[in-house]
Amino acid sequence: MAKKKAFALRINEEMLKEIEKWAADEFRSTNGQIEWMLMQTLRNANREPKKKEEK
Repeated sequence: MAKKKAFALRINEEMLKEIEKWAADEFRSTNGQIEWMLMQTLRNANREPKKKEEK
């Protein structure tokens, strides 16, 4: 499992409310939804993080 790092995120209140609704619709946490959204954006831009080889 990839190591996770915490950081503060400042976000518009209305945007956060919509993300929370979307997360609930997808049965994800708000944090999980934001991670999913970011990963989709990285994939679409061909910038997906490279996976480390498992030993």
